[in-house]
Amino acid sequence: MLATQALHFSYQDEPILQDLTLDFSHHQVTGIIGANGCGKSTLLMNLSGILRPQQGAVWWDNAPLDYSKKGLMALRQRVVTVFQDPDQQIFYTDIDSDLAFSLRNLGVEEAEIQRRIERALTLVDAHAFRNKPIQYLSFGQKKRVAIAGALVMEFDYLLLDEPTAGLDPSGRQQMLEIIAMIAAGGKRIIISSHDIDLIYQICDGLYVLAKGRVISSGKPETVLLQKDLLEQAGLVQPWLVKVHSEAGLPLCKTEQALFAILHRTREKRQ
Repeated sequence: MLATQALHFSYQDEPILQDLTLDFSHHQVTGIIGANGCGKSTLLMNLSGILRPQQGAVWWDNAPLDYSKKGLMALRQRVVTVFQDPDQQIFYTDIDSDLAFSLRNLGVEEAEIQRRIERALTLVDAHAFRNKPIQYLSFGQKKRVAIAGALVMEFDYLLLDEPTAGLDPSGRQQMLEIIAMIAAGGKRIIISSHDIDLIYQICDGLYVLAKGRVISSGKPETVLLQKDLLEQAGLVQPWLVKVHSEAGLPLCKTEQALFAILHRTREKRQ
């Protein structure tokens, strides 16, 4: 179980997170949304033990998080973070060495390391550029390498900070597919993002933050219908939700589902 209980966090006496009691064990993919400065990234850093709350607690495995070196090392083998900027967590010039680094530090056998690397590179579709020096990779390719670095840890929770930021439409779609495959494999994912359309499409649970507090939570199909609440949080509705609200069409989770309805409607009229 990964959760927070009455969590408060401040930077230089300025409140950033206020009285957050959240449980991330109820959903496969949980979204955290809100305007710039609402505390999304700070929350992820608290969940991963990078930051420590001044009040309240992060709960892990049914106990308050242990901030000792041993406790944090144990947490980070099972709760893994991929930052918005992949250069923050890629340290080697070749992909295989970068992916193997943490595993070798943990004493994992070499054969097992290679098995995990092969599996991770396959899932993020990185074999085509596996032997290319990392400094020559595109931003999107580096993002996939960073996710592969998380996958080799065989985590329980994956924390993604703005996973589609800086990606072109093709890269965004590929990232969505990667996230869906990871979730289908039984891993829990927590996503902090401004990409409201991604959040709507991929998440089955949602927290909306405004000024460091949760102002709404629940299923995206319910929460994102609340236009006034989203405006309070500095957000707009996903385009599929707008189509439902403004045109009276059925609420669809994907554009393919919407297009199928439109095609059927057109065929009936012909």
